[in-house]
Amino acid sequence: MARKTGSHSDITGPRVREAALRLFAEHGFAAVSMRQIAKEVGVQAGALYLYTPDKQTLLFDLLADHMRAVLAGLAEVDMSGGPVAQLEAFSRFHIRFHLARPDAVFISYMELRNLSEENFAKLGEMRREYEDALEGILVAGQHSGEFDVDDTKLTTLALISMLNGVLTWYKPDGRLTLERVEAIYSDMVGKAVRLTPV
Repeated sequence: MARKTGSHSDITGPRVREAALRLFAEHGFAAVSMRQIAKEVGVQAGALYLYTPDKQTLLFDLLADHMRAVLAGLAEVDMSGGPVAQLEAFSRFHIRFHLARPDAVFISYMELRNLSEENFAKLGEMRREYEDALEGILVAGQHSGEFDVDDTKLTTLALISMLNGVLTWYKPDGRLTLERVEAIYSDMVGKAVRLTPV
């Protein structure tokens, strides 16, 4: 499987992933062939196997890379305040980070069903780490008397679903700025867990 002249792993590898991400988001994992990805990148189909063993691995790597980026981004967020400030910071981070990566977010939810059982379990662990970060904030708010939540796990999933809703309608040139959307949504998230007066 000869590599095309001028193709280098540190250049072609990322291009393969970018092309796969774009095509999976546009057409769906099942409808995209390795040959289509190769054509998009400009290499022979056989050359793709220098960068990934198969399409399943390629999908998993894309989803896992996205979750690693999410977790790394969250680790950079200032969580030095109390639960109220932490919940606002988490909400704002989730909106801003995910809006910048619409294709990765789309396949992260729509293509989970196409992962093998083993890969699904691995990705599930990473997703739970992110969910646990939010649930930890809710638990801390319960203990401090600032939040009133019946079930922290259910509320965690509901809040993430609510925040993801922004991704379906927000347009950078729309009526509201990103900063305003973040403010409104973080306020709604706060109200959803019934913040006590501070």
